[in-house]
Formats: sequence, structure tokens, C-alpha cells
Amino acid sequence: MKTHAIIPIFIPHKGCPNDCVFCNQKAITARSADVSPQDVKNIIESYLPTLQGRNLQTIEVAFFGGSFTGIPMEEQAAFLKVAKAYKEKGLIQKIHMSTRPDYINEAILDNLKAHDADIIELGVQSFDEEVLTAANRGHTPDDIYRACRLIHDYRFTLGIQLMIGLPGDDMQKCTFSASETVAMRPAIARLYPAIVLNGTQLYKMYQAGTYTPLTTEEAVRITKAMYQILDDAGINIIRVGLKSTDLIREGGEIQGHTYHPAFRQLVEGEIAKEQLEGQLKELLEETQTQEPPKRSAEQPAKQRPPGKQMQAQRHNPPGLPDRQSTKQQMHTQQNGQRRPASPNPQKTGRPRGILSSDTASPNAPAGTVRPQNTPQAPAPHSFVFCASGNSFSNMIGNAKRNKIYFAKQYPHLKIKYKADPSLEDGRYVVVKC
Repeated sequence: MKTHAIIPIFIPHKGCPNDCVFCNQKAITARSADVSPQDVKNIIESYLPTLQGRNLQTIEVAFFGGSFTGIPMEEQAAFLKVAKAYKEKGLIQKIHMSTRPDYINEAILDNLKAHDADIIELGVQSFDEEVLTAANRGHTPDDIYRACRLIHDYRFTLGIQLMIGLPGDDMQKCTFSASETVAMRPAIARLYPAIVLNGTQLYKMYQAGTYTPLTTEEAVRITKAMYQILDDAGINIIRVGLKSTDLIREGGEIQGHTYHPAFRQLVEGEIAKEQLEGQLKELLEETQTQEPPKRSAEQPAKQRPPGKQMQAQRHNPPGLPDRQSTKQQMHTQQNGQRRPASPNPQKTGRPRGILSSDTASPNAPAGTVRPQNTPQAPAPHSFVFCASGNSFSNMIGNAKRNKIYFAKQYPHLKIKYKADPSLEDGRYVVVKC
């Protein structure tokens, strides 16, 4: 059940004078009217009725777009004053904003603290200096480290946003940024693949052939590695991939093939597949070691040791005929006469499996082939893949891609998929039936 909701307030780009290669906020701002404190109040009032009665634990007012702490201090104060009034009434619980690392200092944080703000997200994008320079970010890694320390010193909740696939970026630099993020101890994080938007410098680079965007598969692979680093550290990853809007969508003002409307599910589905396959392989190895070795058709049956044969012969005293041979030599007929025993069908020279007329069923024609005891094919191993209800769709995979993968890779197995409410979200378990 969802217990958290955000009331988003979009602040135009005027708080940021920089032109990052991936950003088209100035183009958006040119089409957008300025936001006033009254607009902030109206937006909050329009959202609150839709959030009441839903047993939400936390409602946040969040200032997004641009860089909130880059706008004039008096404007920041005017916006924050509106949000603080709702917080004092208990109608919202948190005040949240996003900004740049180089727009954090003591005076800014003093103002935020005076208006009872709670969460500051930094648009870090990368901890690699070459990537920051190529993206025209306008700040250095040192600015990031300094801003994170100050935010912690003032007891705000820290959030970090990272971007994947910027010019000069690669897997090693991305995982380095994820590791440095862990060292900064944020409570929340967002992971965004770089998207080529019309009207950006990145679009011009793409058109000129100096920048190649990641494919969806490459973006998923790198983001998965970063996600696992952050998740293992206990950081709450609140978003993976850009949210679909009128601009950010297939067929909108976007180029390349990096964007996917269900990007988070692609990433978490790959993590699920990796966990499930690892457990499945371990169980299959254990099964193979526990099964007795199969005897090939050409391997002869195990012969009776000579010592045991001699031991059987010693049961008959010397000079007396063998009991079994005596039994086979004579049979009593119904008229009391004795006749030689019928020879053993297996020693007559007839091929094995051919019934003789005196042993075949009365209704069976002569020469009927005795049914052979051919070994049955072993039943396929059965497994159940389990996940919580919230993680079930990731276990199946976007467009059932995980289910299709396992059916193709392991056609000899019977695999069922089950929701298990006892499991934590993001944990996947394989059970052998």
C-alpha cells in the first residue's frame, strides 16, 4: 500500500544560469509563465482533496525544475512560507527541493532551516571531473563533497541524483559515481539515463556524430550495476528513469533509443533474473550430485563375484546332485509318469523376448514379442519462482521477458511463478518441488 505522496511545484529555470549539454529547461521556461506564491497555494489546494482518506503517512511539497536555491533569497522565502503554513497545520509533513551542488552555502541553508525545510536533493549527475566538464555542469567534484557535508551538518535529509551515459561516461565511471554516492550517505537517490532532447547541446552533438547515446540494453546494464551498489548500501532509490511527460516520451521531442517508459522495471527485472538464475543453477548442480549414475545400455550387468558362486556350490554335499538341476530334470505328469523337464526357454537358443508356444498366452499368436522393460524418461524437474506481490511483475519481467527467457534457456524444466507475501520486496526465491 502506498504511504507516501508528493505535491510537485515546478519552478522555472531562472534559478540556474548554466547550460548543461542535456538540459532544455530554458526552452521549457520560454513557454511557461512565472510561478507566484499564490500559484503554489493553488497547486497545494488542488492536490490535498485527492490525497485525503488514503492513509498516507507522508505528504511532501516538493519544489522541482531549475535550481530552487539559485533563485533570489526573497523568492525562496516567499515560496517556503506558503509550504510551511500547510506543514504547521499538519496537512503536509515534509518540504522538499532539488538544486545544484554549487548553490549550497551557509546562508542558503540558514534560510531553509528557518522555513522548516526537510529534504535537499543535489543534481550531482557524476563524480567524475572529465564527465562534469564534458557535460558543461559548471561545478567540480569538490563542490559536491562540500555541499553534501554542509547538508549533513545542518541535519537536512540528503538526496543525490546521478545521470548515466553523459559524454565521456562509461561503466567504470558510473560505478565510481555510485560508490562515491554511498560514501556521501544520502537517504534517497535517483538514477537517470541521459536522454537526447531536441533543442539541447547534446542533440547538436548527436546530429554531428560526436555523441552516441546508449542503447536501451546498455543503459539497463550500467544502471543495474549502479542500482545494486546503492541498494546494497540501504539507500532508497526513489526513481529509475525519467518520468513520461509531453516532452519525454517516444514520439515526442526525443532522439535515440535510450528512453523507455518502463525503464525501472527493465532494470529491476534484470536484477530479478540474475538472482533467480543463480539459485536455479545451484539447485540443478545439487540435484545432479544427489542422483545415482545412470547405467548405459552397453554397460554389462554386474556379474556375481566368483567367491559367491563357489559359496553357493558348497551348499550341496559331495556326491549328491545339485537341487536346482534335479528339479529341472523331472516333472510329474498328471498320469503319475515322470518325464524330462522342459528345457529353460532362456537356454533354447531362441532370441530373448520371443514367447514359446507352451509359455505364451493362449490368445497370443506364436512369435509374439514379449514387452520389453524399457526405462521411462525421467520426469522433468519442477521449480517454483517466488516473489512478493510488489515484486512479482519484476520477476516475470517487462513484457514477460524473464518468463520467456527461462522457457527458452531451460526447456527441460517445469517452472511456475508464485506471489509469496512473506518475502520482502526485491527478494526472489527458487524452490525445488
